Amino acid sequence: MSTIAESDHKVLRRDYRLTGPEAVIAQERGLVSADWYQSPVPRKRMKELMQRSDAPAIRDTVIWLVLLMATGWMAHLLWGTWWSLPVFIVYGVLYGTVGDSRWHEGGHGTAFKTSWMNTAVYHLGSFMMTREPVSWRWSHARHHSDTIIVGRDPEIAVQRPTAIWRLLLLFTGLPQVIAEFRKLIPNCVGRLTAEEADYLPASERNKAILAARIHVLIWVAAITASIMVGSVEPLMLVGLPTLYGRWMATVYGLTQHAGLAEDVLDHRLSARTVTMNRVNRFLYWNMNFHVEHHMFPTVAFHALPALHEEVRADMPAPYNGLLGAYREIIPALIRQANDPTYFVQRPVPQVVLAS
Repeated sequence: MSTIAESDHKVLRRDYRLTGPEAVIAQERGLVSADWYQSPVPRKRMKELMQRSDAPAIRDTVIWLVLLMATGWMAHLLWGTWWSLPVFIVYGVLYGTVGDSRWHEGGHGTAFKTSWMNTAVYHLGSFMMTREPVSWRWSHARHHSDTIIVGRDPEIAVQRPTAIWRLLLLFTGLPQVIAEFRKLIPNCVGRLTAEEADYLPASERNKAILAARIHVLIWVAAITASIMVGSVEPLMLVGLPTLYGRWMATVYGLTQHAGLAEDVLDHRLSARTVTMNRVNRFLYWNMNFHVEHHMFPTVAFHALPALHEEVRADMPAPYNGLLGAYREIIPALIRQANDPTYFVQRPVPQVVLAS
């Protein structure tokens, strides 16, 4: 097992930029594109778990899109009444939260066996979450190769010391959308940000610029429609749900890594697996099995429960639901606001599985 203890490099305030000195330090410490610990799984069983299938993803996608269209239509019919409020809440979650998990799995290319289906769902989810799809595909690849490695991972949601006010703002979606438009606007005029240039291959840069322009044009069309009809309703259906519907995606997302160790080469120490009910697992597309997903990212969402059973003897105990996870996360983040060197230490079983 390759693990580098976080205590080897403690500082009061770290520089999370991809272009800062921490990137050089990570390289010097052997943390860049390193060999990560993997729980032993028999080769034959892993081949079974990696089998692709269209059926589970088609089923879930049809259910999702039908619910999205139905609630959107109901919200339109009830527009101007208080009855539209609970409908918009549901519509927003289906748009701004479920769009996140569908973006994620479509981006990995594992949700469907058929490639174009993954691409279609990925691009739909990208717009719903206000994420330029080309640069985010490469950003997420970096997140997997250098997970929670400071100076390398562009997706560390909660940085130390914890800024509580910013953390709370994440539930509104404002920091995420503002950060994305700070990339989209330069992209639209043909420029990349310094961090995009760090992880985006030269061959992909024109594609990223084109995708950014398309996303901005859709936003402009929704704003124009609202102005023409004299109502914010078009924006409430297209665009704004990424703000008012994103709160549940943040609830799910913070369980992934918040409060855990940085700069370690063992996903069991820097990610969480959380047990969830069927509704949450549908909305989150089984990303609650997050240690397993990071350890074996080529396993599709529908096979993650089986993978969990295969490796559970080599894993820390999963958290008992969202409440169980947040009983640890909230105190940890509060403590990290004053003590950035603190992190939750996960107990790793001293068990070797038979291969």
